[in-house]
Amino acid sequence: MSSLEGKNAPLFALEGSDHKVHDLNDYKGKTLVLYFYPRDNTPGCTKEACSFRDLHSQLSTLDVVLLGVSKDSLASHDKFIAKFGLPFVLLSDPETTVMQAYRAFGEKTMYGKKVMGTIRSTVVIGPDGKVLKHWPKVRKAESHPQEVLDFLQEQLG
Repeated sequence: MSSLEGKNAPLFALEGSDHKVHDLNDYKGKTLVLYFYPRDNTPGCTKEACSFRDLHSQLSTLDVVLLGVSKDSLASHDKFIAKFGLPFVLLSDPETTVMQAYRAFGEKTMYGKKVMGTIRSTVVIGPDGKVLKHWPKVRKAESHPQEVLDFLQEQLG
């Protein structure tokens, strides 16, 4: 899977858990982290979201905006946010068009079978709209947010 690093981030406009439409152009001049995850309230996704929650103040100190993206509904996102006290917006991509543009949806292996689904991945988009860092396949959901913070502190710190 080729990396998006150094390329212009694919444009997007998705509805968020704050009931606003979030457009890539809204984030010009800011550093944006988009993390793609399979499903609300599943073990790995919960660990990842809670780790991002726990690091959120440090991300904010760096003036970084964090958005989570899955194909879950806004109602599902609302429950997930309430249950775990998530301080960031989750975007809903039910048609997976944005996930596909970011190479976060496609063929993957689950329990030894090839299936189509969301590929846990993350991109860091710079203030100029270019992808600074792309993790095309996140293996350790729980520790990945720290890896993202470490990268950002190195870049922006």
